[in-house]
Amino acid sequence: MFQKNKIYTITTLGLNGTVVEVETNLSRHLPTVVLVGLPDAAVSEARERVWAAIENSGWEFPRMKVVVNLAPAQIRKEGSAFDLAIALSILQTSEQLAWQTEAKQAFIGELALSGELKSVKGVLACVSLLKDFGFTEVFLPLANAKEASYIEDISIFPAENLQAVILHLQGDKIISPAKPAIFAGCLAKDAVDWQDVKGQMQAKRVLEIAAAGGHNVLLVGPPGAGKTMLAKAFLSILPAPDFSAALATSKVHSLAGLLSVEQPLINSRILRSPHHSASVSSVVGGGSTPKPGEISLAHNNVLFLDEILEFPRVVLEALRQPLEDKIITVSRIKGTCNFPADFILLATANPCPCGYLTDKSKECRCKPVEIERYQKKLSGPLLDRIDLHLLVQRVEIKELKQVSVLQENSDTVRAKITQAQLKQRNRFSKENILFNNQLNHKLLKKYCYLEKTSEDILQTAAKQLALSARAYFKVLKVARTIADLAGREQIIEADILEALQYRARIFN
Repeated sequence: MFQKNKIYTITTLGLNGTVVEVETNLSRHLPTVVLVGLPDAAVSEARERVWAAIENSGWEFPRMKVVVNLAPAQIRKEGSAFDLAIALSILQTSEQLAWQTEAKQAFIGELALSGELKSVKGVLACVSLLKDFGFTEVFLPLANAKEASYIEDISIFPAENLQAVILHLQGDKIISPAKPAIFAGCLAKDAVDWQDVKGQMQAKRVLEIAAAGGHNVLLVGPPGAGKTMLAKAFLSILPAPDFSAALATSKVHSLAGLLSVEQPLINSRILRSPHHSASVSSVVGGGSTPKPGEISLAHNNVLFLDEILEFPRVVLEALRQPLEDKIITVSRIKGTCNFPADFILLATANPCPCGYLTDKSKECRCKPVEIERYQKKLSGPLLDRIDLHLLVQRVEIKELKQVSVLQENSDTVRAKITQAQLKQRNRFSKENILFNNQLNHKLLKKYCYLEKTSEDILQTAAKQLALSARAYFKVLKVARTIADLAGREQIIEADILEALQYRARIFN
């Protein structure tokens, strides 16, 4: 694939990429520039940017017919990141630039008319792909250097302008490679402390289990029960991400253009919280060229759907595949992309339109038909994919004023969760999974062995609660996490009983 002194760059479709070879031909015709290889409007406009950048950098643009080919020709090229490679190819073909190197080099960057290199989105994903394709050096804008420097075993050369790149290639003024960035995972910023949430001990217990095992949660209760505050505090008990998780999340954010010079990597836990008026494309991903949506931006983190029953039915049903497969497939006319979507779903809901169906103090004003219609927005198959269901009540005023020394803070709870997750990582070190929620049927038999009494309890409850096969296995996964939080390898009866109470029917 790689040839000496050829100009290479890259194009992406989702998290997949294709190496693009830029080649130029000069012929004695009227001066014009032709770009071929399925360029979009932004790539086609590179003709004017590159022409001006070359002239303003002190070189001469050929007064000939210039044909630039972006190969492979059958793949559509989008964006302005091809400018730098196109300019270097023209200068090389016109014999104004020549260099010899054994390194496999690639070039990424948009050119301003002055020749300055401007930042482009998706650099983290592009550099990672170039490394996988065997490239050893990447030249890119200075503004993207910090983001790209998190990729190991590839040299990053940040340049301010086209002239700096040319001088480096000619050996006149060498650009110092960027120093590899040092990763440091951080705790969630501005999260509510666990002990600031008064009461709701059972809801806290459910969220601890969810955090430890990566389980999905549905909290149902009247307005003012503290569901939203619990969700905001949930981030504070999640351990800081490791490098692989942070890198995977950041690649998706890079493609969406959400990384910046100030935040070149997502190194803390985040909570994505789309409004219930969000479209299907904004939640699951879409656009003429597939782009990641909220569920992919929440990869390795938390997707918070506040008042889930207010979301359109089509949006909720689109969650079925990612909740099951941990990926989302987005198909559009320009291609099909698989985006990662391994998130913890944290959903809250009112039990009825007015919200007070289960409230002990206020009377519900809804008619039975309105309640039924409202609750049916959450379909059985989707509800079945949520591991933990809990009905919460409002906290009494007197409890809000009490100061309890027994309340655990976020640091204490996070330490327990970290130990439980470490136990899972050690257990699954040879299984290519990390947490209990990722267990498949084969691994459940291996790691969720039950003694006869526990098995009998689960079988009886499954019949009485009419649990589906999926719900049955989710009970086992939750019980496995409960045992891990307690530091036990063996799942006991108490673990099964606690897991079963979180499958109780909360909707009619």
